Amino acid sequence: MTAESPLQRRNTREAVRFYLLDHRTWLGKVIDIALLVLNLVFVAIFVAETYPLSSPVVRVLWNAEVAIAVVFLAEYLLRLYGAENRLAEFLDVYTLIDLIAVLPTLLVVLWPGAATVASVGFLRVIRVVRVLRFYRFTRDAEFFFGTISDNALRALKLLLTVLVLLFVSAGLFYSAEHAANPEVATFGDAFYYVVVALSTVGFGDIVPVTVAGRWVTVASILAAIIVLPWQASKIVREWSRKGKVDVTCPNCGLSSHDRDASHCKACGHIIYQEFDSRE
Repeated sequence: MTAESPLQRRNTREAVRFYLLDHRTWLGKVIDIALLVLNLVFVAIFVAETYPLSSPVVRVLWNAEVAIAVVFLAEYLLRLYGAENRLAEFLDVYTLIDLIAVLPTLLVVLWPGAATVASVGFLRVIRVVRVLRFYRFTRDAEFFFGTISDNALRALKLLLTVLVLLFVSAGLFYSAEHAANPEVATFGDAFYYVVVALSTVGFGDIVPVTVAGRWVTVASILAAIIVLPWQASKIVREWSRKGKVDVTCPNCGLSSHDRDASHCKACGHIIYQEFDSRE
């Protein structure tokens, strides 16, 4: 058996990197769709496990969770293998999330004794970050079904941020409260509480009884106050730029002027912007 040449290794790495990032070829689309579906199932398993289930169903869900975790671990290793700068890829936020998302499952597989704490404590908290993997699909405007506009991508990120905020808050609240609060028996109860709390309605039928639950509520409300308006402002700012043209004033540097502007609205300098009155 001949050893693989450096050129062959480089070509293999480039092929791996290409197909993990590609959205246009049939193989790239299959990988994209498969990872998206597996991510949905991975998150759904976390939610389903908070409900009372029969032993056979629990066993099937666990086997599915392990299988998906192995696939995601393989994806993680392939991303590191194919990266041009492996250290930068390893430290990338999305890559770190990919690794953290599968750690609880892999820990139980490699260390069976951890199964006794798999549904409580820090392991459940870590499993909440699975939903953050969806952000990887919004890194650029290209998807398996085509390319969307920048405004549509920003709106998608805003919607994803809302869903992630609700999901993570509900997961953390459930982890903090379910053992001590009889009103928080399932993930659905926690999700209901978070929606009511973040909408400032506060029916009062579910209230936190632990210190951790109270701090999760405070942090969730502060995050909603800060993060959502910040992302929404980006969309509004882009919408306000419609009808503008990207012309920079040579005097003060102001860009984005009205289509019919002949003078800079900041300093009055003549910018000689072309404008067709027929438009």
